[in-house]
Amino acid sequence: MALKCFWVGFILFCGFWLVALCDQDGFMSLSCGGTANFVDSSNISWTSDREYINTGNTTTIDYIDGTSSTRAAVRFFPDSQGRTCYRLPVKNVSSLVLVRAKFLYKNYDGLNKPPSFSVSLGTAVTSAIILASDDPRIEEFVWPTIKDTILFCLHRVPDGGSPVISSLEIRPLPQGAYRNGTGDSPNKLLRKRYRINSGYTNGSIRYPSDPYDRIWDADEDYAPFHVSTGFNLLVGFSSSSIQESPPAAVLQTARVLARRDVMTYNFPVDTLADYYIVLYFAGILPVSPTFEVLINGDIAASNYTVRSSEAGALYFTWKGIKSLNITIKSIKFYPQVNALEVYEILDIPPETSSTTVSALQVIEQSTGLDLGWQDDPCSPKSWDHVGCEGNLVTSLELSGINLRSISPTFGDLLDLKTLDLHNTSLTGEIQNLDSLQHLEKLNLSFNRLTSFGSSLGNLDSLQVLDLQNNSLQGTLPDGLGDLENLHLLNVENNKLEGTIPQSLNRDSLEVRTSGNLCLSFSTMTCNGVSSSSNPSIQTPQVTVVTNKKHSKSNHIAIILGATGGALFVLLLVSLAVFLYVRRRATDQVSYTTTTDMRNWNAARVFSHKEIKAATNNLKEVIGRGSFGSVYLGKLSDGKQVAVKVRFDRTQLGADSFINEVHLLSQIRHQNLVCLEGFCYEAKQQILVYEYLPGGSLADHLYGSNSKKFSLSWVRRLKIAVDAAKGLDYLHNGSEPRIIHRDVKCSNILLDKDMNAKVCDFGLSKQVIQADATHVTTVVKGTAGYLDPEYYSTQQLTEKSDVYSFGVVLLELICGREPLSHSGTPDSFNLVLWAKPYFQAGEFEIVDDSLKGSFDVESMKKAALIAVRSVERDASLRPTIAEILAELKEAYSIQLSYLAAHGHTS
Repeated sequence: MALKCFWVGFILFCGFWLVALCDQDGFMSLSCGGTANFVDSSNISWTSDREYINTGNTTTIDYIDGTSSTRAAVRFFPDSQGRTCYRLPVKNVSSLVLVRAKFLYKNYDGLNKPPSFSVSLGTAVTSAIILASDDPRIEEFVWPTIKDTILFCLHRVPDGGSPVISSLEIRPLPQGAYRNGTGDSPNKLLRKRYRINSGYTNGSIRYPSDPYDRIWDADEDYAPFHVSTGFNLLVGFSSSSIQESPPAAVLQTARVLARRDVMTYNFPVDTLADYYIVLYFAGILPVSPTFEVLINGDIAASNYTVRSSEAGALYFTWKGIKSLNITIKSIKFYPQVNALEVYEILDIPPETSSTTVSALQVIEQSTGLDLGWQDDPCSPKSWDHVGCEGNLVTSLELSGINLRSISPTFGDLLDLKTLDLHNTSLTGEIQNLDSLQHLEKLNLSFNRLTSFGSSLGNLDSLQVLDLQNNSLQGTLPDGLGDLENLHLLNVENNKLEGTIPQSLNRDSLEVRTSGNLCLSFSTMTCNGVSSSSNPSIQTPQVTVVTNKKHSKSNHIAIILGATGGALFVLLLVSLAVFLYVRRRATDQVSYTTTTDMRNWNAARVFSHKEIKAATNNLKEVIGRGSFGSVYLGKLSDGKQVAVKVRFDRTQLGADSFINEVHLLSQIRHQNLVCLEGFCYEAKQQILVYEYLPGGSLADHLYGSNSKKFSLSWVRRLKIAVDAAKGLDYLHNGSEPRIIHRDVKCSNILLDKDMNAKVCDFGLSKQVIQADATHVTTVVKGTAGYLDPEYYSTQQLTEKSDVYSFGVVLLELICGREPLSHSGTPDSFNLVLWAKPYFQAGEFEIVDDSLKGSFDVESMKKAALIAVRSVERDASLRPTIAEILAELKEAYSIQLSYLAAHGHTS
């Protein structure tokens, strides 16, 4: 009998824990500073926070929780200089979750000075925390989980002491709950201000009475106070119509005023903000009261009836208030309310673009320093050295940090207005700044730069250019004169000489030139050496005689002056003839060049007037990059085209443009975007390509209106095969061989039938010698796709394209970008994250939308060739021809799999 009782008890015990654990699905309860796991009196399992944070000091304190003494662990951060963050995983990304944090002080540091700090969720600063010595502070938020992690941070404030936290909890909420408050928007969150169990005064109610572990506070301390009565819910009572699913224990009590017509709650909300209010009603009375609801004196709902055995809720959003008065005014029977919630509505600032974040992190890596650049650079607070306007990075200040060169990654910071790289050990040429069309202030002073390069003439918004104390040589480039907004040019203490372009000689521009060899606006000599570009022309010396008495010497002076004047006139005439002849020769060369270009595979030559007409005066931008902008155009015959307007305006840029047109005019392949024509006029270098209406592969994988789920595995393989064919032609089918240098998803375009074509040879490099193994070149490309060997050696080979294409294959398989800022730190880099899985033959990281629809052998072939392609050692990577062969096999296997299962592509 005793044994039987034991087993019954054991089964009941196990059943209890099984129910408790099941009910806690999705719960996360962290004891911050705790060292051991435990289960509390509500049967909630708690774990230490050590897995989610590795900084801060820990201790334990005693405090009064309600009426009882409680012992708790705390973690505090005396060494924190900025923000300290927890990155917490979330199971169900499609729902709202409750995030709750508790903060305690209790003089654990002996300073007897409670700290103050702020708290943020994601990119939103949610609240300022000012602690008292004895009372705990609890903050609770309703958060839209659009990612699989939640970033919860504590921010130090000046003279605020050390941030501290005692516990951190995540609770899943009912599906569809609180959507009226967030507007079903990922850009809103709710901060709980009040959650009242009306009519109940015997403490708070939470889990397990509320399976979502919301804390419902007792109905007290709200003037005027009225005693209320509790009721048992009637048989058949249902609250299923309320998406928030308030617990039965809350609904069975109510504040009911039997002898008065008006019931009022006064809430001091303190902060001027928008507020979301939920009122809960349950028909627990034998009558059905009807009443009005007034908020701050205004009618929010009229003739609302609480029907017997039914439950309902009213939802209100009240904007721009800092005090809250909720009044229920009776129309029939008694005013009644069973529970209520009040939330402050907070905005979640938009995240900075992933391209900008990736570029900044690549720059941080190049410095070899830990700048603390994690998560979003602008929100909730901007990174050190970074300035923002909204979610745009508009300034970057890295003075005193050893950079050595301006890497191509700087060109991805398209929204920069201020760039300060003074005293950063820069050498060589000023480069990779062409795309910074919003840049207003550029400080490159106190470096060892020797050449202007071709970037500066393209920065049309530039106002201040500081190049003082470098080693710049030669003359000032004419292109600087095209910068109409420039009002300060400082080139002091360089090695410049010659004539300053007259285009810089204007009232609105201050030019500082002291400390150079010989630099002026005139052709006057400097220390006996002519500063003119033609040293054979000497400036005549003229003597002015003020003595009116005629003498022999006067006549001699006059004769000499006349002779000198005649010689000067003769020299001017000769110079004019020389310049005229040279200009005619230049015009002839230009005409010949254009004529030659017209014969390059019949590529059409457009006038700038035709380009403006086709693009409606460059109205619709469909792409941007370091080369310039791409506009949608329509030719006179109705054909749509993509018009690429280059920034290059210097002679070097013109040469590059001519080479590019010559190269593109010779390329014809079904998987390469075709050049339709070009425009080559003064300061106008424009390429006209065929337009592909399907957009880019990046659009389909990650676009805001992503078509990701329309890309089946067989379709992704077909796109990969097409792109590999295009690259194989560049590497092996064209003469000279061509290395693309910027292979990425956004440079793979799709036509209306989803056929893929590789585009953008603006960064391409020709391999002239048939037996050449590499080309030495300045590193160009996109963060996340760059071949690490190319980045370190600057030796460009076809294997650099192979690495970038391997990254594209991993994107197609995993459905995520090369550099990500969600998840754990070891998953940020796609290559480093994915390789171990695929090398081990594990496919759990395959894009969720593909699971269950692919042949394992097909996926295995594609994954293994992708992994081989991104080997750090270039010699271990396959050729693009080998990749193409493997992808064709994977494609064929998947087609057979679909046919066998009766599916189409």
